[in-house]
Amino acid sequence: MSDIAVRVDQLSKQYRIGARQRGHQTLREHLMSGLKSIWAPNGRIPPSRNTGSVEDERAPAADTFWALQNVSFEVKRGEMVGIIGRNGAGKSTLLKMLSRITEPTRGRIEIDGRVSALLEVGTGFHGELTGRENIYLNGTILGMKRAEIARKFDEIVAFAEVEQFIDTPVKRYSSGMAMRLGFAVAAHLESEVLIIDEVLAVGDATFQKKCLGKMEGVAKEGRTIFFVSHNMPSVTRLCQRVILLGEGKLCRDGPSHEIVKAYLHSEFATMCVREWKDPLRAPGGEVVRLRAVRVRTEDGQCSENLDIRKPIGIEMEYEVLKPGYKMRSAFSLYNEDGVRLFDSVDLDPAWRRRVRPCGWYRSTAWIPGNYLAEGTMFVDLGLDTIEPEVSQFYQRQVVAFMVIDSCEGDSARGDFAGHLPGVVRPMLSWNTVLHSEGIQASR
Repeated sequence: MSDIAVRVDQLSKQYRIGARQRGHQTLREHLMSGLKSIWAPNGRIPPSRNTGSVEDERAPAADTFWALQNVSFEVKRGEMVGIIGRNGAGKSTLLKMLSRITEPTRGRIEIDGRVSALLEVGTGFHGELTGRENIYLNGTILGMKRAEIARKFDEIVAFAEVEQFIDTPVKRYSSGMAMRLGFAVAAHLESEVLIIDEVLAVGDATFQKKCLGKMEGVAKEGRTIFFVSHNMPSVTRLCQRVILLGEGKLCRDGPSHEIVKAYLHSEFATMCVREWKDPLRAPGGEVVRLRAVRVRTEDGQCSENLDIRKPIGIEMEYEVLKPGYKMRSAFSLYNEDGVRLFDSVDLDPAWRRRVRPCGWYRSTAWIPGNYLAEGTMFVDLGLDTIEPEVSQFYQRQVVAFMVIDSCEGDSARGDFAGHLPGVVRPMLSWNTVLHSEGIQASR
């Protein structure tokens, strides 16, 4: 038996923007078709409809883009491989093809064994079925026998911490509950290849650590794991090998610490400015498209290295394509350990709960000086239209910046030169009063 679990040869994927999809279905639609075949008379499956973007090499070049181009690699059994790269690098496209959710335009994928994947919250779940029924459904899809699934059932439920809701339809689960059950199913059912995307960001810090520990255990069992994350410490902790993607191409492949270090100091890393010159490739929906995100100093300069004592501006530019909608923009800030520091929502009274005319908008939020701790910070950013609420775009780690502490003694660290732990470092107001001589001053 070969020790190669996954072989990818000249893999390419082309999409035609806004076209109707032909031929292949999403994983959710495959599941729906399977369920319909159970319920339909004589086992005949009703025809299904499928729309979305599609690869089409005959389409005009202006309407197409290559999400992945000529990617080749091999992964051995028992390897845990990290997949990294900035947003739009092709990571999700690669994982969807490895999971057989979508088909390549060109190239081949050979996988020896069963594949279990968790690419987004609720992947592979049917909302009308209970958690119990979905566990058995997922195991059946993987080709497991009912006895095998039953043997793992209690362990899955306990890990997901959903015992109380296991007989409740999944559509009533919160996103966190669905993610916990989805991860538990993917990690515990006996597939040879496990694929995990950034969905772990949905869970709380305690459950994330639990998931990382489980993945370490799964790897020791000899199963092959693909792990996509923007949390570089987690990638280097779990993976001995990392593949770096950039603009749909395989840029580097090698030891994790070496590749992560190269990524953080390369043109492929997320930096302080991100712009979309081509509106066809800009993130967004029918109403709004994101056109630029920048990290600015007080004097308007874009900078990756920012003084801890000075305000930091998070600026987003977006184009409103359709008038008459109310909008809400927001961003989340994470540190280099993946800890979510805070969320901020646009509350500018000039536009809050007001419909927007078409046009180009620039919104800027200012983080006060002497608020963040030193280190690398990552920005997630999104915009919704409201009433009804529809997400127009959401970009993870769209920009990043480094907070540099002062050694002059006038920052929150004062004259202390050692390491200061903590996720924020506010410069608080202190008051010390000497009550009387001979008694220790109190703070």
